[in-house]
Amino acid sequence: MTRRLKAFGVFCYDFVVGDDWRIAVAVVLGLLVTWLLATAGVASWWPLPLVVLVVLSWSLWRATRRTHAE
Repeated sequence: MTRRLKAFGVFCYDFVVGDDWRIAVAVVLGLLVTWLLATAGVASWWPLPLVVLVVLSWSLWRATRRTHAE
């Protein structure tokens, strides 16, 4: 039973975090900001698309920078 729980935990971690923990943190922060705005009664549709745009651009920049440096 504990082996299955550990395997499930490893799967969840790998699925959520994947290759880059920074992206997972950015998504969690984006969700937190969205939740805070929604509870304050402010229009909260815009933070997640903004986070996706910024994080995707940043991730692609880092990946291409590494490729060109080699």
